[in-house]
Amino acid sequence: MKWVEVQIKTTTEAEEIVANIMYDLGVTGLAIEDPSDILAFQQSEEDWDYIDPELVKQDYEGVIIKAYFPEDENLPDKIQLVKDNIENIPMRETGKALGSVTITEVYEEDWAEAWKKYYKPIKLGEKIVIKPTWEEYEKKEGEIVIELDPGMAFGTGTHETTMLCIEALEKYVNNNTFVYDVGCGSGILSIVSAKLGAKKVVGVDLDPLCVKISRENVSINRVENTVEILEGNLFDKFTEKADIIVCNIIAEVIIDMVKHLKKYLKDDGVFIASGIIVEKKEKVKEELVSNGFKMLEEKITNDWVLIVSSME
Repeated sequence: MKWVEVQIKTTTEAEEIVANIMYDLGVTGLAIEDPSDILAFQQSEEDWDYIDPELVKQDYEGVIIKAYFPEDENLPDKIQLVKDNIENIPMRETGKALGSVTITEVYEEDWAEAWKKYYKPIKLGEKIVIKPTWEEYEKKEGEIVIELDPGMAFGTGTHETTMLCIEALEKYVNNNTFVYDVGCGSGILSIVSAKLGAKKVVGVDLDPLCVKISRENVSINRVENTVEILEGNLFDKFTEKADIIVCNIIAEVIIDMVKHLKKYLKDDGVFIASGIIVEKKEKVKEELVSNGFKMLEEKITNDWVLIVSSME
């Protein structure tokens, strides 16, 4: 399958703005190359000596943000929107464009191999370890190891929003929990829920590629008896009420879905939402409160927000 890589060269200062623009345009995942981040990792006390040194040697001193789009009839319009927003809108502080956009065709097999140098085992929350299927890892006592191969379906566990959701799932999932995972991507949150002991998990995604990869990851982790992955939009495949609905998408989608939550969430159920940037946090909270939800907790990591709420 042929994809198009949209590469944006920008600055560290504009990284968040560019990322938010891309998410607003419907991109479900980004690859971000920032040499300063990599150097910081190398200087930390963590064991980061596995980082590919070639990542630090990139010629460009700023940040490179990459998004991937499948080739289809709407692609030219999407690319033009990216260029209009990135190259033609000046920043208030400098008067300069946010960055430059380069388009490259890429085959799925080549992309899938190239990005693996970025993706290594990572521990999230208190006990969850996300391990790429091609990596070796020695499990420590008390850890729950999840094998994952995201393929082209973004969702490696390394993004702040995924980390926040996993931390919340550790807190709220128990052996009697029924979970809906809306926008399941690579299936990571569905699998985490199952591994934490949930009795039933249903993940749904609009993208057939995400559904395929999620099902493969469910099989790899041997949780087929607990997790079902469906293709559909938001709630249109759900028939029961769940104890937990977890949603890691973007603020606009979350706001739109709030009014439907009560139909699919038990009276004492919990709604875990992330993918929300700080600037849109209050809008999400206002929508939740106006629909009868109370805030249970809120957490911010690097300008990304997790909101946990329940019905009053």
